[in-house]
Parts: sequence; structure tokens; C-alpha cells
Amino acid sequence: MPEQSLEELAVRLREFAAERDWDQFHSPKNLAMALSVEASELLEHFQWLTEKQSSSLPSEKLQQVREEIGDVLIYLTRLGDKLGIDILAAAFMKTEKNRVKYQIDKAKGSAKKIYRTVNHQTAPAGQIKRSSFFRSRPFDCLFFHES
Repeated sequence: MPEQSLEELAVRLREFAAERDWDQFHSPKNLAMALSVEASELLEHFQWLTEKQSSSLPSEKLQQVREEIGDVLIYLTRLGDKLGIDILAAAFMKTEKNRVKYQIDKAKGSAKKIYRTVNHQTAPAGQIKRSSFFRSRPFDCLFFHES
């Protein structure tokens, strides 16, 4: 079997799209939208399952989930390739950023997020009030659920 790496996958996907003249449709916007759709299809397999059920899927359901994960990775890889982003390097970089952001002494054993981000500024959770700003521009603010 040929080498299996993200680089090889990107090459195969590039060739696959070129052979079908699909590159014209693979703009970053379209790929990001397709990625979102595929992620939603993955999520659909877990909708209404209990935590226990989601951890022990029947073999047929597991195969369907495997295929959806493949679709998500395909679109993510294609998007990264089109934008010149090494997705593996991006993931390692984000992991390091999260290591600093979620220090062990503050985050261990907790699903609670420490900060909420508004307009690229941080404020302690609980100090942000919902205002007309959020109703008019809901995606400028990342709300994290606190459990």
C-alpha cells in the first residue's frame, strides 16, 4: 500500500479533483461550507445517543461514522491545501497555544472555560452581558458553555 500521510492525501485529492475538472468548484469558501456539512453529517450519527451509547457504536454505525470522519478529513485537507496551510502543523501549533491558555493548575478536571472572547479582547467569564452588539453580530463573540 502507498505511503499514507496528509501530504499524500493532499496530492491524491488534488489529482482526483483535477481529473474531474472539479478544481473550479473548490474555492476555500465552498470547501469550508462542504466541511461544515460533512461535520454535521458526522454529528447526526450521535444525535440523541447517551454518552455510553456514543462510546460503543454497533459495527454498521461505526462504519458510517468512519466514512463521515473520512469526508471531514478530505474536505479539511483540501481546504488546507488550497490555502497553503499545513493542517498537521496548524494542529500542533494550536495544541501549544491551548497548553498556554489552559494551564493544568486552572483547567485540570474542568470543562469550564476561563475566558470569553469579544471582538478580539478577553474578559473573565461572567463579566460579559448580552447586548444589542451580540444580537446584531452574533459570531463576533464565542460563547462557551460552562458545565
